[in-house]
Amino acid sequence: MNKSELEKMALEVRKGIVSAVHSAKAGHPGGSLSAAEIFTYLYFEEMNIDPADPKNEDRDRFVLSKGHTAPGLYSALANRGFFPVQDLLTLRHTGSYLQGHPDMKNIPGVDMSSGSLGQGVSCAVGMALAGKMQGKDYRVYALCGDGEIEEGQIWEAAMFAGFRKLDNLCVIVDNNHLQIDGPVDKVCSPYPIDRKFESFNFHVINIDGNDFDELKKAFDEAKTVKGMPTAIVARTVKGKGVSFMEHAVDWHGKAPNDEEYAIAMEDLRKAGEALCQN
Repeated sequence: MNKSELEKMALEVRKGIVSAVHSAKAGHPGGSLSAAEIFTYLYFEEMNIDPADPKNEDRDRFVLSKGHTAPGLYSALANRGFFPVQDLLTLRHTGSYLQGHPDMKNIPGVDMSSGSLGQGVSCAVGMALAGKMQGKDYRVYALCGDGEIEEGQIWEAAMFAGFRKLDNLCVIVDNNHLQIDGPVDKVCSPYPIDRKFESFNFHVINIDGNDFDELKKAFDEAKTVKGMPTAIVARTVKGKGVSFMEHAVDWHGKAPNDEEYAIAMEDLRKAGEALCQN
């Protein structure tokens, strides 16, 4: 996909996020929306995956360490063809396979069940180590939240990954500056994120995570790195794309009502029109 096509797909991913959370009357839109470009780039450009063969042993792997932003992952998977887009409206409904957090047993394309914060990097490290031991050339990607990396297990896994020189591992931090209790630098500051990962022998790339040009450059660079894992620290906007959700901590974990949903979808419709005009 070219940049324009990726931008349009990111809008579709955002529409899926907002619609799913509205239908569920629960969920986490803020951090799903902030990572829409990241999800889109991974699933439509970066990763070696096949919706027709989601368990292929040679596929790239993805772990959503911040599992509460499952609406973003689900929307990317649905738009990529892993399951019908209309199923997004069953999010969190009784009997739906689309649970509030990713479930690898029942959702096509999900490589790791997640939800307990801080554990995803450990899982990704295990996958990356297995790939090395088996002589496979697949890559492993893990997406963390900037609030989530306050968890100690993240850094145990990072220490192991750096020590084992897992250059098939790429950790992405969605640095949207807000967590459930407020600004991350006021709750329990993880800054400077880049220098922390560097101290664990990671190659670190700082980018604007809502910019496809910078995402492409970062992921292309990560694939050239040998002898160490990569961490991409992606500055993003919480609630990106929905006017009243942007930079608003209140939208970390609640659903829009009918009126708010209409406003959000109108925001995204106008953004789509602007892209078409460009």
